[in-house]
Amino acid sequence: MYSCRTAIRIWSVGRLCTYPRRKYSPHLSRGLHPHLIMATAFASTSSDSQRKQNRLALEKSPYLLQHASNPVDWFPWGEEAFKKAREENKMIFLSVGYSTCHWCHVMERESFENEEIGKIMSDNFVCVKVDREERPDVDKMYMTFIQATSGSGGWPMSVWLTPDLKPIVGGTYFPPDDRYYGRPGFKTILNNLSEQWQMNRDKIMRQGTQIVDAVMQMTQLETPQEDQVRLDSDQCMDTCLQMLCRTYDFTMGGFGKGPKFPQPVNFNFLFRVVASKSPSAEAESAQKMALHTLRMMAKGGIHDHVAQGFHRYSTDINWHVPHFEKMLYDQGQLAHSYLDAYQLSKEEIFADIARDILQYVERDLSDPSGGFYSAEDADSYPNHGDVEKKEGAFCVWTDEEIRQLLGDSVEGQEDVTMADVFCKHFDVKPGGNVDPYKDPHDELKKQNVLIVTGSLEETAQQFNLDLATTTAILEKCKQVLFEVRKKRPKPHLDNKMLTAWNGLMISGFARAGQVLGESKYTDRAIKAASFLKTHMYNAETGMLHRTSYCGEADKVEQSPTPINGFSDDYAFLIRGLLDLYEACYDDQWLSWADQLQDKQDQLFWDLDKGGYFTSGAEDKNILVRIKEVPVVAAASLNFSLGQVLWQSCEYRRAFLRHCPCLLTDYQNI
Repeated sequence: MYSCRTAIRIWSVGRLCTYPRRKYSPHLSRGLHPHLIMATAFASTSSDSQRKQNRLALEKSPYLLQHASNPVDWFPWGEEAFKKAREENKMIFLSVGYSTCHWCHVMERESFENEEIGKIMSDNFVCVKVDREERPDVDKMYMTFIQATSGSGGWPMSVWLTPDLKPIVGGTYFPPDDRYYGRPGFKTILNNLSEQWQMNRDKIMRQGTQIVDAVMQMTQLETPQEDQVRLDSDQCMDTCLQMLCRTYDFTMGGFGKGPKFPQPVNFNFLFRVVASKSPSAEAESAQKMALHTLRMMAKGGIHDHVAQGFHRYSTDINWHVPHFEKMLYDQGQLAHSYLDAYQLSKEEIFADIARDILQYVERDLSDPSGGFYSAEDADSYPNHGDVEKKEGAFCVWTDEEIRQLLGDSVEGQEDVTMADVFCKHFDVKPGGNVDPYKDPHDELKKQNVLIVTGSLEETAQQFNLDLATTTAILEKCKQVLFEVRKKRPKPHLDNKMLTAWNGLMISGFARAGQVLGESKYTDRAIKAASFLKTHMYNAETGMLHRTSYCGEADKVEQSPTPINGFSDDYAFLIRGLLDLYEACYDDQWLSWADQLQDKQDQLFWDLDKGGYFTSGAEDKNILVRIKEVPVVAAASLNFSLGQVLWQSCEYRRAFLRHCPCLLTDYQNI
């Protein structure tokens, strides 16, 4: 049996070029040279194509609609595209991304909006566009292939398939022309693959079969028998803690080097160590790592100090220059983490940051019907009338702007302005505070990303102010800047509503209501849960829908063919409902969670080998059903989902069946 990596190379014969692996991916890096995973290189041709709207104009996904006017004959994922590929015997070009993805925008602008490239794509391939947030099953299946052959992945994901959907070659972002280190561009790759398909079709088809077999073998995880493995939970916890300690940044918090992601699942684990091992050196270490990281994130540029909420990740080790998109799933999980930190430490700063996150979500990511939108984009127009977007334009400031807007003197100190206090506290500099290395496209030149490098006490001391006065000045300054930001061109809003991410946000609001004792948060969680039960749940079948959309006049709409929920939709909603029950003790949420758990078991549990599949068995176009399990193994395995699946399907099931009137021990830490 071929290994997956070997199978990919069967068709090499000098034709397939595998480029040196990089430690970053396009979706993880702003402006670094894009990495190509695999490609083929030959000559290209040119032709023109008349631009018109394509089939994607009929879709509901914001990501697909962004591509509706491309001069490409795009198809959504479905039988219409697959039938065309079979009948015309063409390869499929599969492009997977999401609407707030920076590098997806770059590839669209450079290649998919190019008439010449669009014609090559449409003439030689059946082109399929997928929103990875709508169809995580499609994304995971082919991302497994990409990661297996390269050790990394990212978005946009670009994969060429046989007509029977078997992957042949793929990568992430491709530049349009042969311009990076002699590597072939997207146009060259398209022409070469088209030529190879005509010359070596049978060999390519066989290769596709071997690749799928190899991927299936790689993803089949056998469940050990009880007499083979006995899990020592303490030993497992100690091992995980040691792994985190080895990568912990003692200065800035977080784990590993830049880019740094928030990784709420690490906080979940560390707080469980504290709950289960206190008092001990291990518990003290876990507490310090979690609380210090959360403090440094709150001070950093990854935190939006003016309009609240958290950006996706930091491109550097200091939590300073973020990738500016804001994702709902980050807000939901981080609200939970900061509430846990507050429960453990009783430090008000953690409660304040949780309120900050929830304020942002309620204001900017909430649908009138009760659901939560998915994301805000990183890119926006710097000014009204501009024709080119820039990343972070909505959020950054020049020193000159700050001083014009905050020029009033501090009361009692005529020689000190509010701008002086603000610029000191948030590290605003005349030439900007962004390292040019983190801004290779000069999008942030002379701009400032607000970050607290010192402390409130240091700021107050420099201007001979007391803490209360300093706090009031900074809050007034932030409110002035917020009103100015409201007048700027806003980033694109992905108003798709996903069951899984709404479940995470229900947890965030419900836990806030319980921990902070503020009923408005519990009420918001109830409103969201009611929305999901009304719009995202089929009471006749007991099944969840994956998505709904904000339509005209704020009407909630479904896609023409509703997408059934996936395992994460069930897992995260079950978790949200249990948190909601613990906040309000309304039995209807407990009962619904129990029903959803039974349906999750029915749809996704592997009766033969154990574990939960990501997707159900009804879609025969998903060639490999992937499992995500909570093991310390390959980077492609998603610990977060595995952990929640375990919680909702084992520990939580016992909670449901045997002690519905009690709170979990963890939530009483």
